[in-house]
Amino acid sequence: MGKTIQGKSRRARLGAASLAALLLLSTGAGAQPAPAVPGKPLRQLFDLRTPMRDGVELSSDVWLPEADGRYPVILIRTPYVKTDPMSAQAVVLGRYFAEHGYAVVVQDVRGRGDSDGKFDFYFQEAADGHDSVEQLAAQPWSNGRVCMMGVSYLGAVQWLAAKERPPHLACIAPTSPSGSYQDELPRTGGAFMMMWALMWLNETSGHVSQGGNMGAADLARVFSHRPLLTMDEAFGRRMPLFRKFVEHDLLDDYWKRIQLGPDDFAGIDIPVLATTGWFDGDQEGTLHYWRGMEARAGSAKHQYLTIGPWNHMQSYTGGAEKIGELALSRDSIIDNKAVHLAFFDRYLKQTTSHFDRPHVRLFVSGRNVWRDFDTFPLREATETRLYLSSGGAANSAAGNGALGWAKPARAGRDTYLYDPKNPVPLNLNAELFAGDRKQAQSRPDVLVYTSPPLEKVVEVIGPVAMELFAASDAKDTDFTAAISDVGPDGKAILLGSKPVGIIRARYRHGPMAQPSLLTPGKAERYRINLGAIGHAFLPGHRIRVEISSSAFPMFNPNQNTGNPIATDTEWKNANQTIFHGGARASALILPVYAGKDD
Repeated sequence: MGKTIQGKSRRARLGAASLAALLLLSTGAGAQPAPAVPGKPLRQLFDLRTPMRDGVELSSDVWLPEADGRYPVILIRTPYVKTDPMSAQAVVLGRYFAEHGYAVVVQDVRGRGDSDGKFDFYFQEAADGHDSVEQLAAQPWSNGRVCMMGVSYLGAVQWLAAKERPPHLACIAPTSPSGSYQDELPRTGGAFMMMWALMWLNETSGHVSQGGNMGAADLARVFSHRPLLTMDEAFGRRMPLFRKFVEHDLLDDYWKRIQLGPDDFAGIDIPVLATTGWFDGDQEGTLHYWRGMEARAGSAKHQYLTIGPWNHMQSYTGGAEKIGELALSRDSIIDNKAVHLAFFDRYLKQTTSHFDRPHVRLFVSGRNVWRDFDTFPLREATETRLYLSSGGAANSAAGNGALGWAKPARAGRDTYLYDPKNPVPLNLNAELFAGDRKQAQSRPDVLVYTSPPLEKVVEVIGPVAMELFAASDAKDTDFTAAISDVGPDGKAILLGSKPVGIIRARYRHGPMAQPSLLTPGKAERYRINLGAIGHAFLPGHRIRVEISSSAFPMFNPNQNTGNPIATDTEWKNANQTIFHGGARASALILPVYAGKDD
């Protein structure tokens, strides 16, 4: 069976840095801005108690201008504990916006920090968000207009409040919110995000943050524990939410409570400032909400979308001149506080008559330019296929796998053995955000297909997917895909918000369809979502795609048995076949933009 996931090399990859990277992927933890510089005198109100409709009281800290008066309210609702050092941004934002004439409220959500009640993930947040907006609008220091802001969980709660249509909610400014359940959290393509679920649910298991207790955990042992359903106990804590996440594997009624649909979007008629990144683990949620608002009847002129070359938290902090191995220009960094202030001045305080922002603003790495558009996805992009081919040995980057613009007439195939006890690693610390993928691409169980050096720029802007024709001798298995830019120096820089896209075969018909096992040996067509990308592949660079069957520890390795996933304790190897050319022409699907030259 090869090395097990309990091996020393596996354990070495699961250190504190990797845990921090994973928490950054889909939470708001990790931002530690410098303390605010004293400025204008302010008023502060600590532990303001706000009753919800069921009598549970939530706790808020408030920053106000010194002068008495009624001010527009900016509401930030967080599960990460408003007094925790990780939430130091609350002080920075409170002072910044209060100095500009706003009342800033930072609130612990139900069951967290100083708030009463029991935490229950997002399922509590629609009603609590509505009630918080309305209660704060009635405060003696409020002028009755409320807008919400925040990143990650703090962004998703804004959409949940907005769908309840609180009368005094004037606008929202969600950054990187989750929102596409079962294809973003807690599953992607049907594959369970094992590490995220365990770490995040542990972090929020008490009123105070629990992350500090993970330091001595033998995570390799925990992640090898089966059945998956009781992995929480192997970690050291029974977590009811973890077990519900494992058991509810479809987009069923459990998840539909927080999944916004057309009827919800039809009732949301307020300005929205939406922000995400090309390397943001919650890009899928941002774009789910964006598509929903764009599809609704009526004007969308007060909806704004910005996508930069950022990871999850950089979408909130404004970015940096480098992400992973990818160099960026200085103008890729934005002053996000100033952008929010201009939005609030226009739509919350209403002291200006315009918001100087295009409907859609996107940064394209490689060219390192900002581009403005009227829509996203782009009408100007052409869906283009790069076809897989090989001489029958595409195993690893040293193999003969190739990508080409012309569809191969001759049918071919490549094969590999997938051993779930020796999964392909996704190094969360080094590879997650534009990291060099060459280590994984050196494995024989990773098929690698690379284009010739490009003669001209290929600018990709929009959703990228892999259309894969594949077969397995197992009843269930996984297939993964990843795209990278190979520079003249040989570095394979991983691109995309889904660093490794994945499809779990039994869920190949979608999260609302009943699972369907495979017929061993039968070829099936799969579509693997790689997220949206804004990147220009430059002349002399090569486009590369890799195909395999695991990305550990982000996803639980498929055990290939076809047994119920929650209770399965068996492990089997799977022989995988990838088809290309002829009637089964597997291809990377790219939205190629051929507009401006820079």
